[in-house]
Amino acid sequence: MKPSHLIKADDLLHFSTAIYVAAGLAETDARLCADTLVQADLWGHQSHGVMRLPWYVARLRSGAVKADAVPECLVDAGAIAVIDGHDAMGQVLAERGMRQAIRRAKAHGVGVVALRNSNHFGTAMYFTLLAANQGCVAFLSTNASPAMAPWGGRAKTVGTNPWSWAAPAGRHAPMVLDIANTSVARGKIYLAQQKRLAIPEGWAINAEGDPTTDPADALKGVTLPMAQHKGYAIAVMMDMLSGVLTGSAFGTGVSGPYQAERRGGTGHFMIALDIAAFQPPAEFGERMDRLIDELKSVPLARGFDEIVYPGELEARNDAMHRARGILLPADTVKDLGRLADETGCRSPFAN
Repeated sequence: MKPSHLIKADDLLHFSTAIYVAAGLAETDARLCADTLVQADLWGHQSHGVMRLPWYVARLRSGAVKADAVPECLVDAGAIAVIDGHDAMGQVLAERGMRQAIRRAKAHGVGVVALRNSNHFGTAMYFTLLAANQGCVAFLSTNASPAMAPWGGRAKTVGTNPWSWAAPAGRHAPMVLDIANTSVARGKIYLAQQKRLAIPEGWAINAEGDPTTDPADALKGVTLPMAQHKGYAIAVMMDMLSGVLTGSAFGTGVSGPYQAERRGGTGHFMIALDIAAFQPPAEFGERMDRLIDELKSVPLARGFDEIVYPGELEARNDAMHRARGILLPADTVKDLGRLADETGCRSPFAN
């Protein structure tokens, strides 16, 4: 086994789809869920890429996630919908929810969808970009299993609770933001553990409340909020939207992809705004071009060689990795090899 492996995105997508089908998902759903993982790797966010495939498969096998769940629309009120996901894959529900939000936005100028009883869905920007590519500005929030303490505490009760905005950006690739409210997504700590790397100071404290650079100790401890009390406060507000308002679980009631046998209880909240309801889309594109040009015209600070806008690096990484392939860490390759052996799927890493 090589210490790392370069693989084409299409080969990785085909393999991941086959694994999901073997775990019980329908072909269409399997391909969607696989695509969200491979796309994360293409963007350069390996913390949310195929490294997570064994975790999702374990949850399907345990029954915590229902491969055959049928979502139920509880509220259908013009611009607003409330959907009960009945423990389906989070990626499947988020994609369908965002499609609903886009459809309602095209009819009403705005579409708002609240999703309850879902599961972890990977990168939020995968779904907001669906709307940006349909001429909408989109927002998406989700809650997550506890990873950080309330500001001033040292017991995990608050999730990373990520959120994303996306918008078309004229002649540029879409502008998109996807962030957790901790100093770092917990998946990046898992990735550092797989790569056997120390984590930077300021990411986490250990179980005793002391700063740590050991990813194993960090995972047993508490991830710190971004911007101190501000990150904590934003995370709580995202839980209000994603959990309380949607009618889903919240706070310590949410379970994550790392917990194979516990119901997710995850909630999502999404908004799509049809740009055409506000101004001609071409005018919006020209204004976005001017905004980005203004950002890039600023004199550079010492140590920087360019200014990028949100989403620009991901668009570059996508093009680069599609051309060159995706380099996976050795531990990820081993984990995927085990899945291949367990399911009888042909491994793309076989010599």
